[in-house]
Amino acid sequence: MAVPYPGAADFFPHTADPTLAQLRQASAKCQGCDLYKRATQTVFGEGPRKAVFMLVGEQPGDREEIQGHPFVGPAGALLDRAMAGAGIDRKQCYLTNAVKHFNWTPARRGKRRMQSKPSAAQIRACKP
Repeated sequence: MAVPYPGAADFFPHTADPTLAQLRQASAKCQGCDLYKRATQTVFGEGPRKAVFMLVGEQPGDREEIQGHPFVGPAGALLDRAMAGAGIDRKQCYLTNAVKHFNWTPARRGKRRMQSKPSAAQIRACKP
């Protein structure tokens, strides 16, 4: 089965060991799936490259996409409480999402953006 998107790898630097800064820059220009079309910005991962813990969410939420940082919305607040309870320092963790854009549909009424689950093809396109 063919993937309908070229994939994020087509937009990344072709070096043996790209830096996180290079990947962040490439991600900002990525058009590997259709999620970029309505995106405010890319939400790239954050944290140390050699983190002791890595958390991968499904996709950024509305607040994350507006602010440009992962796990800063309601789910991020819950994550912060859980990590604090477990004695895990967020600054020692690398936090990211399977896709780098917020997948949403307009609410029936008002200006609210309603989260939609990313498709398997969108997740595959963003995998690199």
